[in-house]
Amino acid sequence: MIKAAIDTNILVSALLSPSGSPAKVIDCVLNGNVIMCYDSRIIAEYQEVLVRPKFGFEKKLVRQLIDFILHSGISVVPIPILDAFEDEDDKMFYEVAKTAKAYVVTGNEKHFPSDPIVITPQKFLSVVI
Repeated sequence: MIKAAIDTNILVSALLSPSGSPAKVIDCVLNGNVIMCYDSRIIAEYQEVLVRPKFGFEKKLVRQLIDFILHSGISVVPIPILDAFEDEDDKMFYEVAKTAKAYVVTGNEKHFPSDPIVITPQKFLSVVI
């Protein structure tokens, strides 16, 4: 089974544009073809970002999505990485992915170390499909 730590920007993009590559990545999760890996920091960020008024997502939809992730995904206790990141908020996705032997699916590859596990939605779909 393919595992992925999915950056928050992918969830936001998927909900904003249901026909784009990020939405297809989330469809793979919902269909059981991909297992999401997460830790408490990732879930907290999802909860905080997805309810921001600027996005206009229904709180019920956000709650259902997070409940699905919690029940179908893999909770990971990540091994800390000491390297500095351009955006320290992205480090948690990399730590979870490295620990779980998973991909990091992100729209911001430049914020992560050069590593084959860090992948765009388009590249990830070519692996999954």
